[in-house]
Amino acid sequence: MATGSSGQAGRRICIHLGVQKTGSTSIQRHLALNEAALADRLVLRLPVEGGPLRPLGRAAVAFSLSRDDASRAALAEAIAVVRENLPDGDLPVLLSHENLAGAMPGNGGETGLFPGLPDIIWMLEEGFSGLTVDYVVYSRRMGQWKPSVWAQAVRTDGYKGTWEAFQAETATLPGWQNLIRRIQAVAPGRVTHLRLEDEIDPAHPGALLLAHLGLNAGEIAALHPLDGRSMQRLPDATTEFIRRLNGLAMNPHARYKVAELAARVPQLFNPDYRPAAGEAAGRH
Repeated sequence: MATGSSGQAGRRICIHLGVQKTGSTSIQRHLALNEAALADRLVLRLPVEGGPLRPLGRAAVAFSLSRDDASRAALAEAIAVVRENLPDGDLPVLLSHENLAGAMPGNGGETGLFPGLPDIIWMLEEGFSGLTVDYVVYSRRMGQWKPSVWAQAVRTDGYKGTWEAFQAETATLPGWQNLIRRIQAVAPGRVTHLRLEDEIDPAHPGALLLAHLGLNAGEIAALHPLDGRSMQRLPDATTEFIRRLNGLAMNPHARYKVAELAARVPQLFNPDYRPAAGEAAGRH
């Protein structure tokens, strides 16, 4: 049962902002796998199909790219829908969506380090007023993060530039502490900075986030382990194919379909690949 935007004064809302390419998908998969086991400790809100967090993530990205009145109103409405659909009770709520940070470099012409995030947090503060809100941001070593962001921008955001072009566009990108200082200014004392490199157990991604929410090491270790990594970077040849595809005058829906096909069967771009007999027969 939804509560509406009133009531639940003081209830804790922890918002995992991502950012993109810092293990968010693996964290969310692990949380979803253990939702029943965590049900007496946390209310989870993840970006699942048909849920209110996907529209919220899209609205946050759109707002970060324009920050005009229309996108501001759309973001406020998306936040209100999430709040109105919180269940009754006093369990803490964890919202997790990497797109709450806004557009990453390479998406929609963005070249900065989430310049719209402080404004997004202002909107979240307003939308969840009366509740006890805190924020978690993961980071990753820049030398690993930037290539991963470039490859993801090519794959999902239609980015057309080469890795060299992306490096030039983001050459003046500041470090993570710059971002943390900017968002701490909006929510002083309520921003926790976690580092992906400190997540030591790949079978239990998000252990630091769960510890932040009050679970102890034994409780985290007892959760069902996650099998396999999420959203691994594609081989270079596949990324290059999609990058060139992005430069063609195609219907965006068609481009997306071809890019997803390429992502599902990256072995097709390996010059040494030879289909098995069963695969070849399946074409007829």
